[in-house]
Amino acid sequence: MRSLHRQTDPRLEANQERLPPGQVLTEKWPVLHYGRVPQYALERWRLRIFGEVDRETVLDFDQVQALAAKEVVCDIHCVTTWSRFDNHFVGVPLAQIAELAGIRATARFVEFHCHGGFTTSVPLEVAEAEDALLAYRHDGQPLSPEHGYPLRALLPRKYFWKSAKWVEGVEFRSQDELGFWERNGYNNSADPWREERYW
Repeated sequence: MRSLHRQTDPRLEANQERLPPGQVLTEKWPVLHYGRVPQYALERWRLRIFGEVDRETVLDFDQVQALAAKEVVCDIHCVTTWSRFDNHFVGVPLAQIAELAGIRATARFVEFHCHGGFTTSVPLEVAEAEDALLAYRHDGQPLSPEHGYPLRALLPRKYFWKSAKWVEGVEFRSQDELGFWERNGYNNSADPWREERYW
């Protein structure tokens, strides 16, 4: 991983506070995940939206792409200490997914269900933030399989494991439930500015 020194990158010269504590800036997008990269047959892939909703919904990929898209330009921060600035993501706002399914007043959390049984969750207000997406493009290209093709969460206000890859389900919940990494020692809050890396 090629790192950039704080003093040589003009974006950091302009704003030293842009990089969270303990992070190192990189130009590349490192590939980190647990388990094998899934090989999806896209015609069989589905996104299920369920839980505390009035209208449980199942969408194929064409239906996801037919929803109103949004571009988000953001920085991403991995718990393993790398950060990457100025990422361009395109996808569907999670707030639109909530509206589509008709979430109930009892919904307080969103849990992402992903390939291989991986899960992670965030409070509803994080999932409905203006920069939160179900993303399918990055920097002008479709997501690669290694980075979550066909669909991944984007929650740039949290460490990047919360932006789960290979999303197959979005569950609105009244109570939180710890996901894979949270059960294995990662801090459920995952705020990079507070260095909430581990329990």
